[in-house]
Amino acid sequence: MIETSPRDRLLAAAIDHIAHHRGTEKSLRALAADLGTSHRMLIYHFGSKEGLLTAVAREVEARQRAALTGLDPAEFWRRLTDDDLRANERLFFQLYGQALGGTPGTTGLLDGVIDDWLGPIEALLAEHGVPEADRAAHARLGLAVARGLLLDLVTTGDREAVDAAMAHFLARYRQLA
Repeated sequence: MIETSPRDRLLAAAIDHIAHHRGTEKSLRALAADLGTSHRMLIYHFGSKEGLLTAVAREVEARQRAALTGLDPAEFWRRLTDDDLRANERLFFQLYGQALGGTPGTTGLLDGVIDDWLGPIEALLAEHGVPEADRAAHARLGLAVARGLLLDLVTTGDREAVDAAMAHFLARYRQLA
């Protein structure tokens, strides 16, 4: 049995809570109460409400990168656009904007926000026959398209349109292989 730290347990609870209750608008004290802890414990482990939310976004991103391995791109897209991830995706984009603006507690989100994805995407592209010389550019393009369509989805809710756009994009990659 793997032992988890108190921080890891709080982070897991926060991820679940935000996914199901959109608690990002709440104060740190209210979030702490919802998580069954004190605001002091959240400050101890995460530094601030923004630090907690940034840790949530980074962990959700890490889980999605891990899920990329072994999935067909269309399957991965279906996973990313699952309704259960919508609150976390909305949080990601909110924090991304705050981090770009230098909001304290959020700037850590920028560490690896692009680079951490490029390796796994390049590996997927290799599996699909994209030449090595082209993989870095295609990985960056694929990440940009996926993030842009996810932003479209959280903004408009138009699942049919973003799915159609992604299907069109993926069809072009099937032509390359």
